[in-house]
Amino acid sequence: MSSKNLIQIKQFCIYHEIEDTFIAKLNNYGLVEIIVLEEEQYLQPEQLPAIEKMIRMHYDLKINLEGIDAIAHLLNKIEALQKDLTATQNKLRLFEQYQVD
Repeated sequence: MSSKNLIQIKQFCIYHEIEDTFIAKLNNYGLVEIIVLEEEQYLQPEQLPAIEKMIRMHYDLKINLEGIDAIAHLLNKIEALQKDLTATQNKLRLFEQYQVD
């Protein structure tokens, strides 16, 4: 895997003015995935919005890592339920169109 599209954790932490141990703790909770290449640690760009939310929750709202883990789990559950609801609504629309015709 190339580090071309990856974000170096050291640079990310400097930019956001946080400790790199925070990212390591998020990794321990399974909230982020750290990629190690040539002894350097990286994040995938797709993870950045979620990590930035977790940074705000922890540093601005003073939510501990256990709370962030619970919130992330609930948000993932809500997203899955919303997808299921959308799929069900689409099926219902198709069914209603079939009944009208």
